[in-house]
Amino acid sequence: MYILYGSEVSLYTGKIRAYLKYKQLPFTEVLSTISVYKKIIRPKTGVAFIPVVKTPSGEYLQDTARIIDYFEAQAQANTQADTNTNNLSVVPNTPAQHLVSELFALWGDEWLVIPAMHYRWNKDNFPFIYEEFGQVVTPKAPKFIKAYFGKKLAKKFQGFVPLLGITEKSIPYIEDWYENTVLHYLNEHFATHKYLLGDKPCTGDFGLLGPLYAHLYRDPAPKRLMDKIAPNVAAWVKRMNNPNTAHQASTSASNDINNPASTPAFLANDEIPAALLPLLKDMFTQQWPVLKNTSEALTDWREKDASNENTPHFIPRTIGQHSFKIGRSETGNVDEQRFVSSFHQYKLQRVLDVFNSIEKPNPYVMSLLEEVGGVEYMQLDEKDRVTFEGNRLVFE
Repeated sequence: MYILYGSEVSLYTGKIRAYLKYKQLPFTEVLSTISVYKKIIRPKTGVAFIPVVKTPSGEYLQDTARIIDYFEAQAQANTQADTNTNNLSVVPNTPAQHLVSELFALWGDEWLVIPAMHYRWNKDNFPFIYEEFGQVVTPKAPKFIKAYFGKKLAKKFQGFVPLLGITEKSIPYIEDWYENTVLHYLNEHFATHKYLLGDKPCTGDFGLLGPLYAHLYRDPAPKRLMDKIAPNVAAWVKRMNNPNTAHQASTSASNDINNPASTPAFLANDEIPAALLPLLKDMFTQQWPVLKNTSEALTDWREKDASNENTPHFIPRTIGQHSFKIGRSETGNVDEQRFVSSFHQYKLQRVLDVFNSIEKPNPYVMSLLEEVGGVEYMQLDEKDRVTFEGNRLVFE
């Protein structure tokens, strides 16, 4: 039995909970109270981030991307013995879909945090949010007590909002972009597709689910918005959190050798649905300049401090500030400042590694990248790659 340490209010817990359910992995969930942080999460992982998954062998896994890697590697090793395990793989084995899946995983994990944090902390979600955070402090107390103590803890997270570039100046552009680009095109796509790339979820679906569930679906104000203007996205959120029907179809199909087409699968011929193309263009217009600049800033930071004997061994989570643009091309965008997240270098590497693993030449992949403006970014020089020592970033 696996143990998931997390919280309903946590963006990344929602992502990995849905993954564990989809993979039919037996687990129990433990609320990450202050006591759990002190006694388990910090001592066992060396950091203070959730979710954490404890394996039956006593390993403690941290960071959702690496948690999924861990389980997918296990499943791959067991594929020959269990065909249903293979049916439930979330990693496409065709080049374009594999790359697009990782692009959406990166977008969901790191860029959709912007609207997620805005709609949580700048909209009418109280006292619900305070009560949710109060669960961590006083899980057995009445709601009003939870709200009292939860407000104190919530203020800490609320303080991150301007660091993400969410300000009075940028908020109108964030809302216009989220409602008329993100929700609009996802709603169009999920009108005709169960998941991003077919009849079963990929890593990109789980990346999207984090912000689109914990913040933008569970919190009252953005939930009302999603239900109203993007009902197909709301239906997808429910589907991601309740995969029983997909499991039943996969199991029955895998037992029916005369009906292989009924097995939930990714789209044939490495197809990328047309409704996703505007979102891919948006990624390369807004997020990828920030990723490129982050990589450059990390190199500058390393070179600047290379001769300093006090330079920390572990890379700080933030290394200064840089500018970014957000908004829609149709209505204009705005310049704002945000912190430079060194962790984005690791997530950038994951995408570039997928691209570099594709056998060249691949005209279809290159044509797709040309259409969405991604060719240049796939050629980025990874001068200072990062890796993990324990659960903390270091240079390779």
